Amino acid sequence: MALISYIEVMKHSNDEKIKAFKRLFDVQERLRKECPWDRKQTFESLRPNTIEEVFELADALQKDDRKEICKELGDVMEHVVLYSIIGEETGDFDIADVCNHQSDKLMFRHDFIDWRNTTTAPDVPQWYVTDTSLVINNRGQVVYKDEVDENNDPIPTTATEVESSWERRKQKERDGNETVLSGVPSALPSIIKAYRIQDKARNVGFDWAEKEDVWDKVREELGEFEEDLRRGDKEKSTRELGDFLFSIINAARLYHLNPDNALESTNQKFIKRFTYIELKAKEQGRNIADLTLKEMDELWDEAKRKFKETNN
Repeated sequence: MALISYIEVMKHSNDEKIKAFKRLFDVQERLRKECPWDRKQTFESLRPNTIEEVFELADALQKDDRKEICKELGDVMEHVVLYSIIGEETGDFDIADVCNHQSDKLMFRHDFIDWRNTTTAPDVPQWYVTDTSLVINNRGQVVYKDEVDENNDPIPTTATEVESSWERRKQKERDGNETVLSGVPSALPSIIKAYRIQDKARNVGFDWAEKEDVWDKVREELGEFEEDLRRGDKEKSTRELGDFLFSIINAARLYHLNPDNALESTNQKFIKRFTYIELKAKEQGRNIADLTLKEMDELWDEAKRKFKETNN
């Protein structure tokens, strides 16, 4: 049976899921002891591989390839387990610390959920926190022990309201980020970083009153960019290009469009069409560089017609 069919058909109990995770942990722990490659890995040496695995997962997600998503999730999970094993060896943390910290954080940030209620998850006899500075109060909220006031904010009913609530709770964490935007990783790709910066600012109320108003800003930034290009001021043009791109990303966000996904879709569309030109040139026994611009334009239009059915 194919892997993807197996995934679709098989349903696993919680015990089976926990057993499967333990099996992965046991396999990785043995590899750490017996495999020369695994044994030599450190946080620093493993980092480039982790970045590669995450990008491979992102690629599978972009293609909506469920079989590949499953495989790539496994690769990422393997890295999480290996980092945890290394952390245990250095005496800093282990996989239990990783899981417990994440659970405590999720419960703290979802203060509109009654964590005393066990009826929605019969397999869980009692919800609890492991951070000794936290407790579950009488309203089922996870709070700091020395907190006097309970959160009386309205219960969010939409995803947008949850995001705003999340940011408010995040700011209350005593070991969290000191500012709203300090939680945006500096190593994020620029388009994703710009989107996250704008989205986090929006979560605390810093946003356009009406989404249509953003187009005046986009036109303003485009005009300033064009003006500096005409002047031949490369340094200023670069800054204005950044401002223009930032405003376009902001517009995409306001209209609930993902600019990174949109650009990647266009990248793939260009690759497909350009590759078509290259293959057609080879069929003629020619190198693509030997084609005239007119010939390439004609093949480009041909590729557009050929792939039109798939909207590519």
